[in-house]
Amino acid sequence: MARLCKKEVPDFVDRMEKLYPEAECALKFENPFQLLIAVVLSAQTTDKSVNTVTPRLFAEHPDAASIAAMPQEELEDILRRIGMYRTKAKNIRALCSILAEKHGGRVPENYDELVALPGVGRKTANVVLSVAFGQPRIAVDTHVFRLANRIGLAQEPDVLKTELALMKLLPEEHWIRLHHALIWHGRQVCTSRNPKCGVCGIADLCRKNGLK
Repeated sequence: MARLCKKEVPDFVDRMEKLYPEAECALKFENPFQLLIAVVLSAQTTDKSVNTVTPRLFAEHPDAASIAAMPQEELEDILRRIGMYRTKAKNIRALCSILAEKHGGRVPENYDELVALPGVGRKTANVVLSVAFGQPRIAVDTHVFRLANRIGLAQEPDVLKTELALMKLLPEEHWIRLHHALIWHGRQVCTSRNPKCGVCGIADLCRKNGLK
């Protein structure tokens, strides 16, 4: 399957940003700490599900020291409605202990320090750095990975290579907005099964099924 060429990129970027001008992170948070916890919780779980448990968690335990001091069973009870809640509760308590002890309760603005935290991988770190701190990053989740390779932005077998391909192809100043636009497009139009190609605003640019 052919990839989009450089001369098509400005048109693609312009259309995506016009299609989804209000695209943003769907997780509910009020500060970088809450965002970090919410993104860790969102692994293999919908943002909607995470948003059902975090209001209580943050209301009762608003900072890293408070969550670190929680009994495992209490945290599990709050998180019970989301997938892998036991593992996530363990990781979050450990993560919060490190934040409280080594970082004064603050979320690091450094990639290496973020991925050193329990439960924090490359995607989570990129989301936090871009959304909370405005650093130009492209976080490749399942939607971005699927769309990038389906549309023709990349032809890569894994998440890391897809991220690197997107960084090379797309203008850096658009990375953050396009990350969110691709996620919204993946949820609303270019779904995993039965994508709505007939109503897609970038169908004529898409390489799927030989459309281009």
